[in-house]
Amino acid sequence: MSLKKVLLLVAALTVAAFVLTACAGTPGAAGPAGPAGPAGPAGPVGEAADLTCDECHDAAGAVSVKRAGWELSKHGNGTAMLEEYSNKSCAFCHSGNSFSEGVAAGKNFSQLEAGAAEPARQDCRTCHQIHETYTTDDWALETTDPVAMVVSGVTFDGGTGNLCANCHQARRYMANFAAKDEGGNVIPDTYQTNIRFNTHLSDQADILMATLDVNEILGVEGKPGAHYSMVENTCVGCHMSDADVHTFEPQLSNCVTCHADAEDTNINGFETKFEEKFKELHDALTAKGLFDAEGAPVTKNADGTPLLIDSKTAAALFVYGALEEDASMGAHNPTYADALLDAALAAVK
Repeated sequence: MSLKKVLLLVAALTVAAFVLTACAGTPGAAGPAGPAGPAGPAGPVGEAADLTCDECHDAAGAVSVKRAGWELSKHGNGTAMLEEYSNKSCAFCHSGNSFSEGVAAGKNFSQLEAGAAEPARQDCRTCHQIHETYTTDDWALETTDPVAMVVSGVTFDGGTGNLCANCHQARRYMANFAAKDEGGNVIPDTYQTNIRFNTHLSDQADILMATLDVNEILGVEGKPGAHYSMVENTCVGCHMSDADVHTFEPQLSNCVTCHADAEDTNINGFETKFEEKFKELHDALTAKGLFDAEGAPVTKNADGTPLLIDSKTAAALFVYGALEEDASMGAHNPTYADALLDAALAAVK
């Protein structure tokens, strides 16, 4: 084929292509997607830019060790939680979530408007600012502010032990049991016995501060004890020590700071002497008809009328209840506890 014919053929094909393109119709719908292709190779392992969880959840078991001790305590085993967590008068101290909410709102145990809808133990979140920063800063306590005690009105200022004093204080004093006549008028120097003729559980702050309202009646000096004025961080200092032990049992390692030769918490035999006097007071109160044979408080006379007692007898009975609820065998304030027992025994003999 000659060059001239080739050029004519190319020109004709080019013109045909333009014509066919100009005459093309609207594109049809896309066909179905084809099957997925094979997966590509795995990429390199990523690295967290700022992983802080292991500051607390570390290989040494910082959290698990504390939790194991905590679970042995009444805070951790549910004992405190199960008691009245749904009652608005009790929830602040018997429900961990209610405590946190109350502290955040600047309230005390007497100011909650409702009990807890669901129970919660006094767990890590109750006392600490857990998962706020996801660093060890979260070990910070919910509050260390001084505590205005509800019944006595005295301010407890014991460092980190202030957290404890929010709950470990009296709910009532002996004045709450003043006898009244049929018209509702208070009968002077007379008190009506009750199965709860005491401060309520956990009055440790009141014993440390020596503020019971029986002091004047019994002639006892109300002076804060050395465990309040001399122990750094009060409750936390003695019950957790530098190791932050979470069973909350008294730590002998802290006792020897002052009592160098102490081998146990029965320092100089004080606990033994306390138990002897405490039993002597119990027996004396039983002999006066204030406890029955089983040790239960007597609240009625033989004819069924309320049992009324004079102020000194009442003070002795209240001392027994207050020291029983303190549960330290007088160790929180030995001088005060010993003076209360001596005066109570003198009042009922």
